[in-house]
Amino acid sequence: MTTMVRDTTTGPDPTRPAPGGAEPEGAPEPPRTSGAAASRGNEIRRHELATFLRSRRERITPEQVQLPRGRRRRTPGLRREEVAQLSAVGVTWYTWLEQARDIQVSEQVLDALARTLLLDTSERAHLFQLAGAVDPTPAARCPVITPALRRILTQLEPVPACIQNSRYDILAYNRTYARLMMGNLDTIPPADRNCMILAYTNAEWRESIVLLDETMRLMAARLRVSMAGHLGEPAWKMLLKRLRTESAEFREIWDRYEVVGTRGKTKKFLNPYVGLITVDHTDLWLAPDLGARMVTYAPFDEESRERLEKLHAIALEAEAEVEVEAEVETASRAEAAGAA
Repeated sequence: MTTMVRDTTTGPDPTRPAPGGAEPEGAPEPPRTSGAAASRGNEIRRHELATFLRSRRERITPEQVQLPRGRRRRTPGLRREEVAQLSAVGVTWYTWLEQARDIQVSEQVLDALARTLLLDTSERAHLFQLAGAVDPTPAARCPVITPALRRILTQLEPVPACIQNSRYDILAYNRTYARLMMGNLDTIPPADRNCMILAYTNAEWRESIVLLDETMRLMAARLRVSMAGHLGEPAWKMLLKRLRTESAEFREIWDRYEVVGTRGKTKKFLNPYVGLITVDHTDLWLAPDLGARMVTYAPFDEESRERLEKLHAIALEAEAEVEVEAEVETASRAEAAGAA
């Protein structure tokens, strides 16, 4: 026997389109597009970026960036055209950036602006975040640098040692290394702690390298070999652009197109604290795929060993003085808070 099923629905089926293509009564509304919200968010971010750039530009004096003040300076801080010139970008383009125009900003330009505006680590990160870009420079905390590696660097003292990647970024170092080629590497902003940048643009670092011309040539040749595996990557393009912009010597050497492999070498440094030091340079590879290596400078002779020990003692003494000053400042703040 066939069972009949009765349709108890009254009125039109709400799941079927109504005649004429109209939406059925009670049908759920289609989801609204998020394009408008995203556009609004981008506009807000552009205005925040413009405000941030203006505020940082206005707080920098011409003297801080080695520019003449002039007699008719009405603008607080730097002028837009001065920031553009120092950053190697067009004046009109930078003006648009401060006007919150919808323009694309590359990582290389953001890096140049960060250095021109003397941004610290937090400000630099904020700049890249507002621009919706990823900072390709090594962060202060690198995943390659484990606590164990930091302990090894300390235990190697008085032998100078550091950890670098294949771009010559200095990711970590011990106290002797910090004072081997300059007064104190800690005074250099993290974004500038790169052996290529220092060897080609930092006067103090350059004065410490006895065979500077040969060193610059070999470093450029090794950088070219390493760069072959990273063509097109923002961090590498940014480093190359900066070197070509800031150093005529680098441009001349780079255009020779020399290549050379990594090898150990005896080096000489004229240290500002203890004089001439001769060392054997050795690379200990930590992660070949990332190019990370520990660079050590073992003393070549007895005289250099003694001078490295003296340099280490100077570093320890300076560190102790900083700790004492910090304790005094903390105590003074606590006393002032108690009096208030």
